[in-house]
Amino acid sequence: MATAKENPAGRRTARRRGRRPAGEDTRAALLAAAREVFAESGYHHATVRAIATRAGVDAAMVNHWFGGKDGLFAQAVLHVPFDVREIVEDVTADGPERLGENIVRRFVTTWDGAGGSVFVALVRSLTTHGEALDVLREVLLGKLLPAITSAAGSDQPDLRAALCATQILGLGMARYVAEVEPVASADVEALVTTVAPTLQRYLTGDLGQAGS
Repeated sequence: MATAKENPAGRRTARRRGRRPAGEDTRAALLAAAREVFAESGYHHATVRAIATRAGVDAAMVNHWFGGKDGLFAQAVLHVPFDVREIVEDVTADGPERLGENIVRRFVTTWDGAGGSVFVALVRSLTTHGEALDVLREVLLGKLLPAITSAAGSDQPDLRAALCATQILGLGMARYVAEVEPVASADVEALVTTVAPTLQRYLTGDLGQAGS
């Protein structure tokens, strides 16, 4: 059975209902299996092969869908609502000079769309899952931010990535956990205007004494 869906030109086209694509079934199976295996074995003792075997798929599918065990843990257990590769592609699309605003806009719209409670749950996971902090650090400082600082082409990429992490996590804590006003209710573009210049300086600007 088909339902109507309006396209950008105003015309309505048919949207078919039916079984999910096989790839979506594979991804869902991996997430379900990962939650079980991580709960049983912990992050460090769980293996990609064990998770894939329980899901009934090839182990290569973990890298294909999640970029590795840490990415799978982030989405299955920490419920991080994004894929690192998609984020990097999105925020670097407009070149180094717009990295700051793209990061803030994508960060806020992603977590707003997922619901602020998801970020709160992530913070709580850091205290309830012993490996959660290691995984979050690996996702942020091992993959996401290094890829972005590499796109910036600046010196001292490790320091710049760490400084960006303080800004991003601090913004998340203020908006979703502590609900500090007016940050908690601010419009996305207002946050882009005020926060992005700081991130941009961390990525491409002069770090002064911190960079010496």
